[in-house]
Amino acid sequence: MYLGGIEAGGTKFICAVGDKNGNIISKIQVPTTTPDETMPAVYDFFSRYNLTAIGAGSFGPIDVNPFSDTYGSITSTPKAPWRNFQLVEALKTQFHVPVGFNTDVNAAALSEAAFGAAKGLDSCLYITVGTGIGGGAIVRGDVLQGLSHPEMGHILVRKHPKDSYLGKCPYHGDCLEGLAAGPAIEERWGQKGMELSDREEVWEMEGYYIAQALMQYVLILSPKKIILGGGVMKQKQIFPYIHEHFKDLMNHYVDLPELAEDISQYIVSPGLGDEAGIIGSLLLADQALQLTAAEIN
Repeated sequence: MYLGGIEAGGTKFICAVGDKNGNIISKIQVPTTTPDETMPAVYDFFSRYNLTAIGAGSFGPIDVNPFSDTYGSITSTPKAPWRNFQLVEALKTQFHVPVGFNTDVNAAALSEAAFGAAKGLDSCLYITVGTGIGGGAIVRGDVLQGLSHPEMGHILVRKHPKDSYLGKCPYHGDCLEGLAAGPAIEERWGQKGMELSDREEVWEMEGYYIAQALMQYVLILSPKKIILGGGVMKQKQIFPYIHEHFKDLMNHYVDLPELAEDISQYIVSPGLGDEAGIIGSLLLADQALQLTAAEIN
């Protein structure tokens, strides 16, 4: 008896079968094209296993309110074919098992708190910087959720003094995602981030934007660890710029060692690497299974 997990990203769905301890026995990738093309491949993969529950950590925005008529759906995403797609309903109809559902970044935050860089802590923040920018938070051991899930990639930041780029977000223009996500880097500099590794000015500017965002998150949420994942963060040379800009911006206002001399141990890479999201989806599946068992009892 296994758990199924889906890391539903903007470019690919990663599907895995494993257990609540983060052990993965099988995994595939499916391109995120349209529901009619992507979902049959998801169904085919999971149909080979006897699953007790499925967890889906999805790109957003999504509806995570279980009392809402549109719970379980992907809502106002820029990916037009997926707007208003009922992901939870589709999975339940196909497999007749409990389905856990949350954002991909909340799933990653869950796994990093359970097994990764924030293991042993009751709070952390997971930010992904890739095709888009998103964030998930664990507060007192639980995923942070209110009216909806956080959308940390769309906060407003100050422009870098040397940046004339207008921004790429279709909703907000020069929000954090519009200035610092992978597509913005490519459009601003004319090359993909991986081709700009030796350009110091690229990563200093990127660090400036990310540090501004982290300052705001720290002042509001005060997480015990910040974890930065996603494709852009594979450029490890960006971390020193983030650390230095963050310290300059904070200016010792919150005078704690984690935010100053120990900053390199506070703002870190994922302990689970690229597996954070998919392992988190298995944890979402386990949560759904436990909730269903509690309701039955």
